[in-house]
Amino acid sequence: MKKSETKKHCVPQAQENSTDHLDLSRMQPVIFPNLKPSTTTISLRLPDSMLNKIKVMANKRHVPYQSLIKMLLAEKITQ
Repeated sequence: MKKSETKKHCVPQAQENSTDHLDLSRMQPVIFPNLKPSTTTISLRLPDSMLNKIKVMANKRHVPYQSLIKMLLAEKITQ
């Protein structure tokens, strides 16, 4: 049988709808405590030497350098 002659198998679709199984009277509000706040992308120009020092510091702490920058800024903001 040639490739073009192969039969296609059809999978029967379920006749049920998932909304048939919902009991909306038991709904409760949901809280997501671990959601991260939305972020905004910025462009920041730094001297190469400063960025290299930040990358070395981040490497020693085993964190990405952008995360370290955010941590350092957050510390200064809360002071």
